[in-house]
Amino acid sequence: MMSLKGIAASAGIAIAKAYRLQEPPLNIEKKEVSDKKTEIERFKAAIAKAKAELEKIKEHAHTALGADKAAIFSAHILVLSDPELLDNVKNKIENEGINAEAAMKETSEMFVTMFESMDNEYMKERAADIRDVTKRVLAHLLGISLPNPSLISEEVIIIAEDLTPSDTAQLNRQYVKGFTTNIGGRTSHSAIMARSLEIPAVVGTKQATEKIENDVIVIIDGLDGEVIINPSANVIADYEEKKRNYEKQKAEWAKLIAEPTVTSDGKHVELAANIGTPEDIESVLKNGAEGVGLYRTEFLYMGRDSLPTEEEQFTAYKTVLEKMEGKPVVIRTLDIGGDKKLSYLNLPEEMNPFLGFRAIRLCLEEQSIFRTQLRALLRASTYGNLKIMFPMIATLNEFKEAKAILLEEKETLISADVNVSDNIEIGIMVEIPATAVLADQFAKEVDFFSIGTNDLIQYTMAADRMNERVSYLYQPYNPAILRLVSLVIEAAHKEGKWAGMCGEMAGDETAIPILLGLGLDEFSMSATSVLRARSQMKQLSKAQAAQYKEKILSMSTTEEVVQFVKGNFHTT
Repeated sequence: MMSLKGIAASAGIAIAKAYRLQEPPLNIEKKEVSDKKTEIERFKAAIAKAKAELEKIKEHAHTALGADKAAIFSAHILVLSDPELLDNVKNKIENEGINAEAAMKETSEMFVTMFESMDNEYMKERAADIRDVTKRVLAHLLGISLPNPSLISEEVIIIAEDLTPSDTAQLNRQYVKGFTTNIGGRTSHSAIMARSLEIPAVVGTKQATEKIENDVIVIIDGLDGEVIINPSANVIADYEEKKRNYEKQKAEWAKLIAEPTVTSDGKHVELAANIGTPEDIESVLKNGAEGVGLYRTEFLYMGRDSLPTEEEQFTAYKTVLEKMEGKPVVIRTLDIGGDKKLSYLNLPEEMNPFLGFRAIRLCLEEQSIFRTQLRALLRASTYGNLKIMFPMIATLNEFKEAKAILLEEKETLISADVNVSDNIEIGIMVEIPATAVLADQFAKEVDFFSIGTNDLIQYTMAADRMNERVSYLYQPYNPAILRLVSLVIEAAHKEGKWAGMCGEMAGDETAIPILLGLGLDEFSMSATSVLRARSQMKQLSKAQAAQYKEKILSMSTTEEVVQFVKGNFHTT
């Protein structure tokens, strides 16, 4: 028996035999061809087959995982329609007289190298997408069948170097009880999909494929980030008990679905959920969230070849507002750029797109796009409790300009006898340190703050959270981060406004008592985290947490903060 440590990417315990998901080698031999026209036709046929496969996978992902996850495959299909990629391959066949396999391999490697050298997460993901679709096309050209996870017909735990989005989307929950990979993190595609499927996953073990043989019994501990290989009968019994206890705990949490979120000393806080599409509302309601704290509208724009119309957007926003039946819904305006780009918008390549032309910066320049979205939001506002939030605000002037455009569109609609709600709150995401530092001034202008900790942490620490070499600097509990969060909350309360949080930190078990003590009003997280967080809140005293505020803010290191929380807040 041995164990591997990794990152707990999706909670739960799974015990089953190992299924090594290994791909056959795609050995490419470069050859000269005499009939270039036939070779190009062969290439086109392989592209068509790959697209057809991806359409089926996309359909399966839409049914099993929702529209936002299916959008990944729309992006893959777009890659296979990209004239830059296709024309490069055809030109190589035509000009160099080489076979389609070699032309495809050389072209894809060129693009992958180019994207990876740009050193930002969007480009790394784009490189991974190109690898995924290239592998599929090459397999068709070579007449080789790729492994198909959807054909698994017995209970297994998947062992892989990594799982591509197409692999993960094909996993059948009935048989695939969990998975572990050598690489990856909590925010990788495979981890996000594992949480959507609600199957345990441990990623980033570094040695899973090296240490785990086919058919040996494996335990995946998605609670503590551990993989146990070939466990003894006693260890299996222990983990069966741990699994039963976790299932019992989930059943207890389920009893809290209809309850408000109240601390042990009777103080109410709001627990909301983050969503990407209207289809996600089902999970929000199933998990008893008290609102939507972040609707990421960019999924409406992704995985397609043109901008969504005003009517399409109106229908999506109206659906979410109606289904939430008067509960608050915070809708973020378009946040494209950084790690999210649109193929149909000809935006310039940037050295560092995370700090570049994105989100509100793009919307203020491309006002026709912004105004279309604002009109759709305003028209939908009468169907529920809408709050509009602008992302990536760095200066007061940006907020004032965005708000002025919103109010212009509101007046235009009212003049045209279109009903618009009079009670729309307008707020901002606080994800830039400058905004947090100047929160006292922003609080005079906005109706609310929502702290986006994913970006706030990496900007404050000057560390890309997806870069493994500096991932140690992604420190949610660092006193520097906590002081910024405290500044924002205090500034909001001084002006009688509310402050929420919609980053990963809001659902973090260690962070929750700290944030409660800092006075955070709204915690927005993935829907599957809501009931666990509600259970934890019921065991915490807000008054006691507030007493520890100054002590925690005076600490010097992340480690100090974590130890203090562990020693002073006991929840089960």
